Amino acid sequence: MAPAAQLGIRDLNRATLDRQLLLRREARTSADTVEHLVGMQAQAPRAAYVGLWSRLAAFDPAELAGLVAERAAVRTVLMRGTVHLLTARDAAALTPLFRPMLERAFSYSTFAKALDGDDLAEIAARARELLAAEPMTRKEIAERLGERWPGRDPQALGYLATDLVRCVQIPPRGLWDEVGPPTWTPVETWLGRECDAGGTSVDDLVLRFLGAFGPASVKDAQTWSGLTRLREVFDRLRPRLAVFRDPEGKELYDLPDAPRPGPDTPAPVRFLPEYDNLLLSHADRSRVIVGRRTVPLPPGHGGSAGTVLVDGFFQGVWKIVREGGTAVLRVDPFVPLSAEDRGEVEREGRDLLAFAAADAGDYDVRVTTPG
Repeated sequence: MAPAAQLGIRDLNRATLDRQLLLRREARTSADTVEHLVGMQAQAPRAAYVGLWSRLAAFDPAELAGLVAERAAVRTVLMRGTVHLLTARDAAALTPLFRPMLERAFSYSTFAKALDGDDLAEIAARARELLAAEPMTRKEIAERLGERWPGRDPQALGYLATDLVRCVQIPPRGLWDEVGPPTWTPVETWLGRECDAGGTSVDDLVLRFLGAFGPASVKDAQTWSGLTRLREVFDRLRPRLAVFRDPEGKELYDLPDAPRPGPDTPAPVRFLPEYDNLLLSHADRSRVIVGRRTVPLPPGHGGSAGTVLVDGFFQGVWKIVREGGTAVLRVDPFVPLSAEDRGEVEREGRDLLAFAAADAGDYDVRVTTPG
């Protein structure tokens, strides 16, 4: 058997950017894109809108907002125990696959310890009844549960309700032009149907992960999903996969026919939102991050800060602030930019302002010089 071909960092970078739709803006729908990416990180409610703007040609935020309002897309806790935006079809199919991992994670949490001695299943059953009857915030459901279990830690009750009852956050949370507190209801109640325990197998999930994030290692898949013991899954799938090695000799797997453009393929400047999965979904992040740089995770509703890709790599951060009627985009590169790259950052930045701050009277892009 011939030895596995080695892929360099730039090979991995360009392959991943291609799968992530970041080498060119694509003519796809929002729903198709969210499914292709196997969900989008949505901890910050407006972040996915910027993520889709960076990936799609002529993206209209009203399209995604309509999916959320019409229950065709939902925000729910799945991969890595974090909030993701998924289509309703994927939410119904993937929820049962992640339920054991999420239940196990809660059992080890400080919230479970705070409720030690209580019947967690009984509390969860009551929480499901209450949330199915009326969507509530964590504070509200904790108050209702506290009527039957007085003296319990309210925060622990609130997180039990949303972690053990598989829930979605409902609109206006997740809309582009509106904000609202995280308000929860069971996913089955919101979708009007039961989740399909046989909808997606872990094998299917791994294949979809490779289609959106490959080539990748077993540890990469586990980092992205939060699931464990995936080695046996990759071993089972191995005859169907292409096998490569990274610069350190570690095995990487991929779909045989997936695109793997050459290392010199041009990569345009891209502005990514908070928590974008491109930067968070590999155990070895060197394919997009130089020098183990920390990915910023700012608080807030999203859509106003994030990271900058230059030549395909994380090379700066951005933030939009308002100065009177002017929307100002500040870009802080980590390294000096060539005149060509600086010009592309400024052009893409003005387009970002026209999208993310469309109501502003004027725009200003300020690119700083690294100290």
